[in-house]
Amino acid sequence: MRRPSRTTGLAAAGLACLTAMLGLAAPVVAQPAAGPGSLSDSTAAQIAALQSVKTAATKTESKLDSRLLVEQKQRTNQSSNSALARVQSGINVDANGGVLVDVRATKVSEDLVAAIGKVGGQVRVVSQRGATVRAQVPLSALTTLAGREDVRRVESGSDAMTSQQAPGRRSDAPEAESKAEKTARIEQRTKAAIQSKQARTAAAAVTSQGDRVHAADTARQSNGVTGVGVKLCALSDGVDSLAASVASGELSPVDVLPGQEGSGDEGTAMLEILHDLAPGASLGFATAFNGDASFADNIRALRTQEHCDVIVDDVFYFNEAPFQDGPIAQAVNEVTASGALYFSSAGNEGNTGDGTSGHWEGDFVDSGQGVAKFAGTAHNFAGAGGTQIYEPLSAGSAGVPVTLWWNDPLRAATDDYDLYLLDGNGNVISFSQNIQNGTQDPYERINTTSASGQRLAVVKFKGANKYLSLSALRGRFADSADGLKKFVTPGMTSGHSAAKDAYSVAAAPAAAAFGRPLEPGDPANPAGPFPGMFGSATQIERFSSDGPRKVFFNADGSPVSGGSQVRQKPDLTAADGVATSVAGFAPFFGTSAAAPHAAAIAGLVLSGNPGISPADVREALTKTAVDIGAPGVDSRTGAGVILADKVLAYTGASPQPYAVAQAPTVRSASGGAYLKPGDTGTITLPVSNGGDGTAASTSVVLDSPTPGVTITPRSKRYGTIESGQTVINTFGLTVPATQQVGVPVVLRAKVTFSGAHSPTTVSFPVPVGQPSSVVHDFAYTGAPVAIPDNSTVGASVPITVSGIGRASKVTFSIDGTACSTAVGSTTVGIDHSYVSDLVGTLTSPSGASAVLFQRKGGTGHNLCQVVFDDGAGAAFASVTSTQAPFTGTWKPQTALSGLLADTADGTWTFKVVDGGAADSGSIRAISLHLNGYEA
Repeated sequence: MRRPSRTTGLAAAGLACLTAMLGLAAPVVAQPAAGPGSLSDSTAAQIAALQSVKTAATKTESKLDSRLLVEQKQRTNQSSNSALARVQSGINVDANGGVLVDVRATKVSEDLVAAIGKVGGQVRVVSQRGATVRAQVPLSALTTLAGREDVRRVESGSDAMTSQQAPGRRSDAPEAESKAEKTARIEQRTKAAIQSKQARTAAAAVTSQGDRVHAADTARQSNGVTGVGVKLCALSDGVDSLAASVASGELSPVDVLPGQEGSGDEGTAMLEILHDLAPGASLGFATAFNGDASFADNIRALRTQEHCDVIVDDVFYFNEAPFQDGPIAQAVNEVTASGALYFSSAGNEGNTGDGTSGHWEGDFVDSGQGVAKFAGTAHNFAGAGGTQIYEPLSAGSAGVPVTLWWNDPLRAATDDYDLYLLDGNGNVISFSQNIQNGTQDPYERINTTSASGQRLAVVKFKGANKYLSLSALRGRFADSADGLKKFVTPGMTSGHSAAKDAYSVAAAPAAAAFGRPLEPGDPANPAGPFPGMFGSATQIERFSSDGPRKVFFNADGSPVSGGSQVRQKPDLTAADGVATSVAGFAPFFGTSAAAPHAAAIAGLVLSGNPGISPADVREALTKTAVDIGAPGVDSRTGAGVILADKVLAYTGASPQPYAVAQAPTVRSASGGAYLKPGDTGTITLPVSNGGDGTAASTSVVLDSPTPGVTITPRSKRYGTIESGQTVINTFGLTVPATQQVGVPVVLRAKVTFSGAHSPTTVSFPVPVGQPSSVVHDFAYTGAPVAIPDNSTVGASVPITVSGIGRASKVTFSIDGTACSTAVGSTTVGIDHSYVSDLVGTLTSPSGASAVLFQRKGGTGHNLCQVVFDDGAGAAFASVTSTQAPFTGTWKPQTALSGLLADTADGTWTFKVVDGGAADSGSIRAISLHLNGYEA
């Protein structure tokens, strides 16, 4: 999470200067009664001055986030006497005057992306589905962009946080750790893991205590279920230490969406939890930290591209609506509708039961206190109990985001509310006053500061009285020393975690208690039962967020039936405070740790009950949960804490076989290594059982959709295949004389066995024709292409191929005339100061892609005279910074052979994405090398 900027007060004495500077009439200030629950004259004057900016906004300026607009005016109307100059907007402006923004469009076009570049912007992420471009743009150029007809709004880049509850600063990674230090630390851990892997035993692995307290360890043994046949996928910040965890045996290989590796290690820690409880499951990952639109895109991609059965995240975006499913929740709705199970952290924002919450929601109550010429009235938190227009914050609530929502539909807010932060002396120190006139979201957001006596005020600028939601995220509402009373209600959990079919997961400690008071004077945190199991005496973490979640609108903005509905959230409780091997996550506290425990147990349910419906999974998880809160389902713990043995017993989970054909070996009857048109040959086809149970009565039907191909016999019995065993059989093959050289024969193996996963079907292409020994070289001949820093857009160069037809082999080289580690070298194939920032992808004319390298190389600089070849002895994934400049022949991340299914003629594309900040480079010299077939 980005730390909010600190702010200073706007003195009332500067009001006249401010209004004169903006060319406005001096506002008329209301005269409220004195006292801690009322607006002072100076406070009202400050609010009036800020609202003058809002009222004077042009049509184009009204598309800007109010904080961006004020920051822009501060810099374009510089004056040492300006009152406006003494207000800090909370916007991060870089040394070049740039700000990170989300450009919300009616549609993302090439023209819009080009326009951002023309005004000096650097595009970070493009989301076509979310109609959003995230970019670093000069503050001075924002009005130009906002003036475009296809731009709906320009917002400060959407912020997010994970739900890790940090006990303190990491001992091995200082807060001021540089990129180089971080990269070196991760690389050193990876080296050590590789060196020690041979000596490691299963007992030496770091295992989450959640495996024991959830009874997952004994459940796997008694039920014989490990997660086989299921894919579990996580979204979080990043997977910096993924290679080290895989090398040390803490993780099996993980499928990471190319270019979506992210930054940080919470994702690695979550994956280790998934693997500890469901070691037989496949794993996947994508970052959630490239903006809200990209997060939604990655949720869909994990389901559609990676075929994830269970998806879990621990991320909350501050602009996620509580009263309607927004873009991220809509993506969750899509994947759950397709059959996936989705788990998310309930959050660490506290609950009313433990007195740790900074949340209030309810109807707007007119205080009768007018706020200046342009404002409406302030909200009265006390309601019928008196008059109090401030919500006081605790002393421990410094530097937290605060959000205000009201029940208008997204992108259709016609009622206009504003949010103000004041210090104990009544000075306005932060604000959010976006214009809502029918096309915007009903949303305001500020950051608290370190000022003493902070309190919040909500002002209805215009419109109807609405239902409000005010949340200090990781903050707390508390009675103030000057007599203000706190007003708190349940319902902190919101956003996509509260989507109807998602599982919102609360946290309970597995072992030792969280190691510090949440705020000074707080009671002790609860401890867990390890090495025992969770039971009815288990206590919820005091920071775990509560529900329920009230919603007013369907995803499309239409009112829900009855005007509103209440969703029971959280749904379940699971373990936190557990061990992982990842630095900074030992122990791993927060609902960030709880969610993957619940997701992994759901993976075991799917593994042991293939074909079970999502409704039956929900029934099993909720009905077998152990009640640990108020009797029955409650707003802090949901249905209760999960025990894996109870869930698997309820569903009747059992070990399942999973027999799948493996790549065949094909030999010509003449003894040759390749088939020709008209040849006969022998197919040797292995079948492996990678499941938990025995594959009985296994048989294979082998056929081909390729016209004229004959396979004899068509089927063969493979008998009984035990778990982990492989059985081999042979078949005869005849290739028709009419088969075109270079066009593969496709073999289709259907494996049938006794088990719910039966049958499995896999297709294999078999080359036809003698590969040519002649290599044809095709090089990129254009000018060097700069690789955009920290941008998923990346840099692409074309390579045109002709005269090959079908290719028998492809290799790819990054060339160069002289290799060195010099930054900015013009003699290397790719110059880049951190090769570990880069992902390189080669795409064929048919659209098939192969990842050549993916965030490997540590602090090493430059790629030069590198060849990527499927037949290489070592993978580029194993390189270290000491091998820079990177040269030699390496296996790519994914096989290049997958690019040979269609003709090689046409335009190939090589793309490089820079996934890390503060480094640069260019694509300079690359080549494609193709072998055809003998005539």
